[in-house]
Order: sequence, then C-alpha cells, then structure tokens
Amino acid sequence: MNLWILTEERPKIEVLKQILNKFGVDKGFAAFLDNLCILPVLENGKFSFTYELIGFRCNKVDKIFIKTVSSPHRASFVDFLIFFQDEEPTIKDTPIYAIEETKTDDSESRNTGAYQRCSKFVLLKYYYTNVKMIMLYNLQIEQKEKPTQTNIFGTKLLLTFGVEILGKELDEDIFTPFASIKEIIDFKRQMRTAPKGNVPITIKQNSDNIEISGRLIKADSLSHDPNIGALSIISAILRKLGWKKNLIITKHGLKQKHLKESNKFILIANKLNIALKGLTLPKAELKTNYWHYDKEGEKLGTIFIHTVVESFTKGYSVFENHAGSEKGYFITAKGEHIPLAKYENKEKYKAGDKSKIIHSVI
Repeated sequence: MNLWILTEERPKIEVLKQILNKFGVDKGFAAFLDNLCILPVLENGKFSFTYELIGFRCNKVDKIFIKTVSSPHRASFVDFLIFFQDEEPTIKDTPIYAIEETKTDDSESRNTGAYQRCSKFVLLKYYYTNVKMIMLYNLQIEQKEKPTQTNIFGTKLLLTFGVEILGKELDEDIFTPFASIKEIIDFKRQMRTAPKGNVPITIKQNSDNIEISGRLIKADSLSHDPNIGALSIISAILRKLGWKKNLIITKHGLKQKHLKESNKFILIANKLNIALKGLTLPKAELKTNYWHYDKEGEKLGTIFIHTVVESFTKGYSVFENHAGSEKGYFITAKGEHIPLAKYENKEKYKAGDKSKIIHSVI
C-alpha cells in the first residue's frame, strides 16, 4: 500500500523522518531511511499538485506521496493527516495519524507552547473519533531543562485527551494524565498566580456548574489563541471525565458583537455545551468536510519553489513564511535558529503594558 501525507505546511525532511520512524515502529515494519528527497510529480509536463518522497525503503510500503490540503476551519486544522492505503485519500477515508507540529517550547513562550494548538485536537475528534493524535515538537532551539508549571499542566491535559507527545523528553513521573476533575482543579490552584493586569485561568467547581475564568478578547475580537486552546481542552476533558452539568466561561472580556458563528471557539462551545457568562451563544454547526485538496493560491507556488530549490540545488532558505502558514526562524551562517522578536519589552508587557508587543517585523 501507499503512504499518503496530507499537509497545509511545507513538508520538511526532518519532520518527515520523525513521522516515518513513528509509522515504522507502530506497525512493526522493518524500514530504512536513506537521503530522503521530495520530488514533484509531473503529468504531461505539468505539476500534478503531488510530491513523491523517495529514500524510504520498506517492503510493506510501495510509495509515499505528499499532497497540499486546506481546511474550511483554517487555523484549526492539524498540520498532517497520514493515510496508509492504495488509493489517493478522500474525505470519507480515516487517517491513521493526525499530527500537529510545533517549534515552540517553554524557553520562547509558556502559553503558546502549552495551549495554543489544543483546540485543534478538540475539533478534530468530531471528525475522526479513533484517529491517533500526536503533538510533534520539532524544536529549533534547545529544550528548556526545567519545564514550567504551565507546560506541565498543558502537557498533562493533552495526555489526558489522548494526545501522544513526540520530539520532547518527558519525565514519566511528572507528565501523567489527569485521573479526576478534582486533580485538575487542585493542580491548577497550586500554579503560580498570573502577573498583575492579566486574567488568570481558574477553575471553580460549584454544586450545579464549573466556572472557568479566562480572557478571550484580543484586538477587539474573540482571538486569544492560547486561551482558546486552554479553555477548549479543559472543557473537553471535564466532559470526558464525566461532568454533565453547566460549564461557564467567566472574565472573558467579550461582548455579544464578538460572537461569530464561524469562530472556532464558538463551534467548540456549541459541541461541548459551554456558556459564556452574560452572553448568548450563537448556534453554530461544523463544516461537513474537515479538509479538501488545494490547487490554487500563493502558498502552493512558494512551497513548490522552496521544495525544488532544496531538492535539486545546493541552495537553502535562511527564512521562510509561506502565506503565514507557520512560524519561521532566521538561520545564521553557523546554522543557529533565531526566533523572531515578539516583545519590545517582555517584562513590561507581562506587567500590563500591552504596547510593548511587536506587531510587525520589516
């Protein structure tokens, strides 16, 4: 059979190696990786919107194809869907893996690394109930030696939801799934208090509801991604652990005008029966299809050029950003990865001066 890799991102050799190693181990296949290379597939002299990955040898796998896809859920789509079948996947087929890749660790951002992508897995489960979910850390800088409490809490939430962690060393005595609602509440209560001026995420259990506080407003819209991820997965796990009564989000900072049917958190709130205190949640339905093949747009062209340069020349990229698809790093002549600055003054920003964030880099 063939292995099909569907992705919104530029396929990177170092990430593909990790995916193939994971696939081989899980299946118990004997396989060899030797100088992986991504080749565009041509039909009648034209690009077929398909790449073939060569350099992977396994008697159980005929060929490996890579195709670019998009999703009506945009930023809520996982980075990779992996299918193991003869024919090109359709929306009716079920992937063997759903993989989210991130380069972000504690050393760069606690909230982004721990929470931001959690909502993707929550949404995914409404389309593929039994898919194996993986958070793949493709770290470009050294992993922080001692994880923060935010990182521990976020990772434990992912593990409780059934997400496997790859690419990071985890202390098995610390990083374990939560066993009960009380354990989640107790762990969150003992975490360090948020900086002055921030709205902390708190979880309070009452007789007939659980209140979860968390700011969701950003730039006059419902777009605070780290907190959207955190509140989504906390709510999903509370439901998973048996909470059937009301879930209420407090201190969110939103007004009724901010609640749009297409917003990912509104979709999740509808599915999990989450209320936003003081507001009326609009009814929203998930899109019928989780993904579709992409055959037009700027990103297809820039990914094609980038892939061809790396596969057929000695050239390489020192920075990439394909239509804003993922975070890029500047790569120095020594091979060092330099993350883009986010704050003019991080300490002042955390203390409440929101003007100290960098909105654009020229």
